[in-house]
Amino acid sequence: MNNDRDLSADLQARVTEARRNKTPLNITGGGSKAFYGRHPQGRVFKVAGHRGVTAYEPAELVITARAGTPLHELETLLAGQRQMLAFEPPHFSTGATLGGCVASGLSGPRRPYAGAVRDFVLGVKCLTGKGEILSFGGQVMKNVAGYDVSRLMAGALGTLGILLEVSLKVLPRPAADTTLYFAVSAGQVLDMMNRWAGQPLPLSAACYDHGQLFVRLSGSEPGVAAAAAKIGGDVYPHGTQLWHDLREHRLAFFNGSLPLWRVSVPSAAPPLDLPGAQLIDWGGAQRWIKGDVPAGQVRDRAASLGGHAALFRHGDRRGAAFHPLAPPLMVLHQRLKHAFDPDNILNPGRMYVGS
Repeated sequence: MNNDRDLSADLQARVTEARRNKTPLNITGGGSKAFYGRHPQGRVFKVAGHRGVTAYEPAELVITARAGTPLHELETLLAGQRQMLAFEPPHFSTGATLGGCVASGLSGPRRPYAGAVRDFVLGVKCLTGKGEILSFGGQVMKNVAGYDVSRLMAGALGTLGILLEVSLKVLPRPAADTTLYFAVSAGQVLDMMNRWAGQPLPLSAACYDHGQLFVRLSGSEPGVAAAAAKIGGDVYPHGTQLWHDLREHRLAFFNGSLPLWRVSVPSAAPPLDLPGAQLIDWGGAQRWIKGDVPAGQVRDRAASLGGHAALFRHGDRRGAAFHPLAPPLMVLHQRLKHAFDPDNILNPGRMYVGS
């Protein structure tokens, strides 16, 4: 790829200086996820220049790249070998990077059927708040005692370390895809999604928006055809665009500036029964709510259903953006934060107040 650069030594020197001066750093890649989490604090610390694929073994289904590598370049390279990032990471802008993809921990429509970002992270190289460069994991799946640090970095928003390099498991692209749609009521949709999920069907996405249920089937051509005949519905001719627009929040539902809540619950959980517009994704496990709904009301309802809620976009980001952790989990979070970043200079307060 063009412009491949290893800036590890420069980034390490800058973090060491920041620690010496107690300067908080706002870690920034392509800026595509800057809206996510609490409001960024500290001096802007750009890492997007640290880029380039360092190893790719298509036969081994593994790719390793520096964190500043543009996500679209990585996916183009994989597509040339008919491979993909199976968790379908959202970009949200052309500047999206591999590091931001892993640090945000966000996955697209295929997530409940293929796995989340952390499920595909094999290893990472990161720069801690102490100025140390550490490597965890590798290029194969390993079961080890203690913390799987490489996967801890997924979704940590840079608070535990600055990602320098990531190894990911990749998967072959399916031979066939088809999208079906059904006009159903909100009262029917969760039962349908969960009934299909319990059957041996090649599901790869299922969402409900404005009275329509959309289902994607992916796999071999005979398998997809047989599954489509079994569940019925009508073929939706713009399926590829639909799932891309859902992943990138370009559907009409996501327009506007009202607070957008992401509610994660068990897929069979009953309707949220909250005010505001709603969209259901992940076969029922991810519920989006848009509107001026009190934060406490959203979080209490999510907790009552065995889930949690996060303020995803817009709204007041000075308070709690993510669901508050239970006290024992907060203690664990703070201990991990202190171990990797004892002076709290890496994205301070981006996830939780004070850490």
